[in-house]
Amino acid sequence: MSQPRVSFGLVLTALAVAAFLVGGLLAVTMVPSLRDRIFTPTVTTTGKALVGGPFSLVDHKGKRVTDRDFRGQYLLVFFGFTHCPDICPTGLQVVSAALDQIGSKAERFTPLFITVDPERDTPEALANYVQAFHPRLVGLGGSPEEVQAVAKAYRVYFKKVSSGSSPGDYTMDHTSIIYLMGPDGEFISHFTHATPVDSIATRLSKLN
Repeated sequence: MSQPRVSFGLVLTALAVAAFLVGGLLAVTMVPSLRDRIFTPTVTTTGKALVGGPFSLVDHKGKRVTDRDFRGQYLLVFFGFTHCPDICPTGLQVVSAALDQIGSKAERFTPLFITVDPERDTPEALANYVQAFHPRLVGLGGSPEEVQAVAKAYRVYFKKVSSGSSPGDYTMDHTSIIYLMGPDGEFISHFTHATPVDSIATRLSKLN
């Protein structure tokens, strides 16, 4: 019985393919930069926190304002509501005390209190509320859609929670972070209502 013949050309092709695969594997194993380029996914980072952004709201004097009205000022932005029993007053007291502690440097800062309860927090309600804290404090509100938009820009969570049988019996769950924003509107850092006043004052006084 005759033996099948193997083409010499096919043998050479198979050997060439094997040599190519072995060489490629050795190159990837021995050259880390090549291995990384092949097997490591490309990740692009900007180093910039995605907090803050444009907004259009109404202040506690009834005036329409936007984020651009505060350019050139450092902002201390806090979201809350006037019926808040503890965290909101505590957070605003911390901000007020820190600004008092840095003296004349406080003129470079504008604290903003943005309500998450526009249903009850009218400009009049905000005006009565903010006067209990720092004279530089600005209360901001607006339509539910406007409040939702600015909360989304600052990555703030809030939700109405019923606390009784009446439609008006409710409280608000919300994020309680104090955002420090630069004169250009960019995020710098953040604090909470539990951050020591001295720590906040020291951080603020070091800003140019």
